Amino acid sequence: MTMIHNRRRHYLVAASLVAPFMVILALVFLYPAIRMVALSFTNGPLIGAGDWVGLDNYRRLLSDNLFYTSLKNNGYFIVLTVLPTTLLALAIALMINRLSGRLQATMLALFFLPYILPVSVVTQIWSWMLDFQFGIVQPLLAFITGKPIPVFRNPHWVMPMVALVTIWWTNGFNVLLFIAGLRNIPVDLFEAASLDGASRRQKFCRITWPLLWPVTALVLTLQLILQLKIFDQVYLMSQGGPFNSSYVLLLMVYREAFQLNNGGYASAVALVLFVLIMVVSVLQFQLLRLGGGKR
Repeated sequence: MTMIHNRRRHYLVAASLVAPFMVILALVFLYPAIRMVALSFTNGPLIGAGDWVGLDNYRRLLSDNLFYTSLKNNGYFIVLTVLPTTLLALAIALMINRLSGRLQATMLALFFLPYILPVSVVTQIWSWMLDFQFGIVQPLLAFITGKPIPVFRNPHWVMPMVALVTIWWTNGFNVLLFIAGLRNIPVDLFEAASLDGASRRQKFCRITWPLLWPVTALVLTLQLILQLKIFDQVYLMSQGGPFNSSYVLLLMVYREAFQLNNGGYASAVALVLFVLIMVVSVLQFQLLRLGGGKR
């Protein structure tokens, strides 16, 4: 009886510790998510009741050219950011890992510093740097292309520039993940490889890359999820223009919900985006895990 009483007391203590988190989760995530799903089947505004319309919002979505434009722009942005930022972070981490002492700490801090800046500050800095008349980057662009370019008013340049800003802003976190992965690789393996006469390239291909693959898969998956949810940089730097060339799915959700007050249609777009993120990220992680298992 004493054992049963102690077990019940432990369960009560555990439940009391978990209960506040579960209540907050239910209030700020589960309930809004359920409401969003229900709202997506109505023609209701963002706040207030609406009539049940079934799958009409989703049928409308499939015939909406702006939805396909947004989906294409999201895919283009993923191509511009996910793999490049992962490879760049890996290269930076490998270089920093070869340093030691204060120099290593200083370099790591310099690369991580942009990540702690708010997105509003980041976009303001780059808007100044890329300003058509006074931007300090414009001479470089003029040297490469032959003339200054209003990058946020040019449909061919806007997404690559937003991608560049995003990589500069978020890459420090990826570098930190790779540094942690590199430090978990036993030094004995490299020493044994050196005794066997292995070159630096062989050490990377046979030791570093296979053991770092789980971290690489994690970085790729996190970046895919984050870049599918792109909104802040696009909204602050280009507002989806010019000519919808940087119009993305979350910007479509924002426009339908907060500007046009089409809560039902906005919820349908948001739900499609949620399912897309979930399916694509799970598929990618499983494929990367299978690829890592064959190494």
